[in-house]
Amino acid sequence: MTTAVYKRALSLTSGELPAYLYDLAALREHAAAVRAALPDRVELYYAAKANPEPEILGALTPYLDGIEVASGGELAHVAKAVPDLPLAFGGPGKSPEELADALAAGVARFHVESARELRMLAHLAEGTAGPGRRVGVLLRFNLPLAEDALRGSALSMGGRPTPFGIDPSEADELVRALSGGEYPHLELCGIHAHLASGLGATAQLAVAESVVTWAVRLAGRHGIALREVNVGGGMAVDYAHPRARFDWAAYGAGLARLSAAHPGLRLRIEPGRALTAYCGWYATEVLEVKSSHGEEFAVVRGGTHHLRTPATKGHDQPCAVLPVSDWPHPWPRAAARLDRITVAGQLCTPKDVLARRVPVPDSGLRTGDRVVFALAGAYAWNISHHDFLMHPRPGFHFLDGG
Repeated sequence: MTTAVYKRALSLTSGELPAYLYDLAALREHAAAVRAALPDRVELYYAAKANPEPEILGALTPYLDGIEVASGGELAHVAKAVPDLPLAFGGPGKSPEELADALAAGVARFHVESARELRMLAHLAEGTAGPGRRVGVLLRFNLPLAEDALRGSALSMGGRPTPFGIDPSEADELVRALSGGEYPHLELCGIHAHLASGLGATAQLAVAESVVTWAVRLAGRHGIALREVNVGGGMAVDYAHPRARFDWAAYGAGLARLSAAHPGLRLRIEPGRALTAYCGWYATEVLEVKSSHGEEFAVVRGGTHHLRTPATKGHDQPCAVLPVSDWPHPWPRAAARLDRITVAGQLCTPKDVLARRVPVPDSGLRTGDRVVFALAGAYAWNISHHDFLMHPRPGFHFLDGG
């Protein structure tokens, strides 16, 4: 953890825990390195679903070409927080009201997920596009994906039956409709395909190349030139090895080669977790240490209703124990006796486990000690079931060395 996070985690009182600690200076440093690794003709959009906190969005803004939103709520929130950045509106099952609001807000790109959605957008655009304005569309397709990529992915949104994107069998019909003037208020700008998450740089490049090749061939069949291809996000974040990072240098070099092979095409990526996960920590306090059937458990304030990913992804969230010497209570402190301990939250479910068999530090682990979970900068508060058992909400601390 960074020095700023370490100091803040120890300075907070018990009543101020649990808390999210975000190091904005670390976030800017990481975002700047990602941007520097990408070629000029590759646009960087941030998937706001990973972490939409206004302070996070503001810190990322100088390094982004735009933000991808996936609901009317995200659209309104992001447009208010960072009003000067272009928005792309994605996600399945968009409602008429959401599309109308997005049109009124002047959204730069619509990631269209079905033929029905395309017709609905065309109808709504007739009354809102304005004279001479055409609404930019990227058709999102659920393209075939190699079995190797599917096996290596943490989450697959394509390459198999899913509710995401348009089946490739519909591609020619929809491209003919858009390029042939059937929808005069819509403009086919390109193709979108976010197929898998949790892939390393080599696998991500292979997916990107397959998407671009498919898109170019589709355009060639219709005698049109696509301007843009969005190859999605899904860059791997390794919770088992928190010091490991996605190889942005190798990925950027590969995208440069792909971009050079298609000089008239602008590539776009839209990472979320891989940008913000590393800047966030979830700090809490040990409330109880207990033995059960030969194992030991540390029960901490909060739990997976604040940090859901360990339960949903089935992993152990990386963490560190910060010893606290002060003990202000008249009752004795409980202490771990074994060299491994499972860290659980306060919820009335055996699934409320944050990390299993965590090594107990040489200094020990006692009630009152702090536990700080890393990689909590994405899919933490905004994806969790906050109100189960109605525990107090955590604090939010945005640290900035600048």
